[in-house]
Amino acid sequence: MILQIAILLAVILFFAGIRMIRPTHRGLVERFGKYQRFAYPGFQWVIPFIEKMYLINVTEQMVDAEPQEIITNDNLNAKVDAQVYFRIRPDEASVKNSQYNVNTIQLQVVNLARTTLRNIIGTLTLKSANSERGKINKELHSTLMDETKEWGIDIIRTELKEIDPPKDVQETMNKIVKAENEKLAAVDFATAIETKADGEKRAEIKRAEGSRQAKILEAEGIRQFKILQAEGEAQAIALVNEAAEKYFVGNAQLLRRLEALEKSLSSNSKIVVPSNTEMINMIGDMAGVMPLIKKDKKE
Repeated sequence: MILQIAILLAVILFFAGIRMIRPTHRGLVERFGKYQRFAYPGFQWVIPFIEKMYLINVTEQMVDAEPQEIITNDNLNAKVDAQVYFRIRPDEASVKNSQYNVNTIQLQVVNLARTTLRNIIGTLTLKSANSERGKINKELHSTLMDETKEWGIDIIRTELKEIDPPKDVQETMNKIVKAENEKLAAVDFATAIETKADGEKRAEIKRAEGSRQAKILEAEGIRQFKILQAEGEAQAIALVNEAAEKYFVGNAQLLRRLEALEKSLSSNSKIVVPSNTEMINMIGDMAGVMPLIKKDKKE
């Protein structure tokens, strides 16, 4: 009977000491309040009532630094809030440091982040704080990394959630932004009008240039026409001179008369030529007829 009771107690104690650790956690086993060993994920067994296991989350965690009023360098109250993402390193030394070197690590990270934000933003104006959020995040992250070296954690990143000025200051800033936007819109409109005017001016210049080129081409065509006409007349004169030299050598006076006759005929003028002149004979030769010689009454 006693043996059965002992076996039953042993079974109960065995099952009472079983611990299962997930991959997201690590375990610290203490015996009578003193650190005994490190427990990895999987099956673990502790001595009931003698040993105690503390499970430590080693995944990434987020803590909110909570909104706080911070006086900026230009003596304005700004409502500032931030978030800090950290993770306990999964090795034994880091897990031990996170539990034995700092009390309530999440609360300590929050308090440290709040203090650091006050120090950083207190040196900035409200405008620069709003425009330099990336710089504030980097400085906050760097400070937290330096201050938590002995805590066994990694600061993954920090995010500045908001920097809200007082209501009256916010209204003034909104008016300034609105005025700036209206100014930019007016400048853009004026630029568009100026661009349009420049385009029309360039188009007018192009049209004038095209008209000028057309007139130049037209003048060049007239010039070429006159040159060709003059060359034709010169060639005609040369041919006349050549014919005169060939057929009218020694008859310059007769040639002059012929030219006068040609001009008169071209204008439909009537002329009287004596019948016994050489002109009649020459015209007859040119026309292919023989002149008619009027006989005397006696004959």
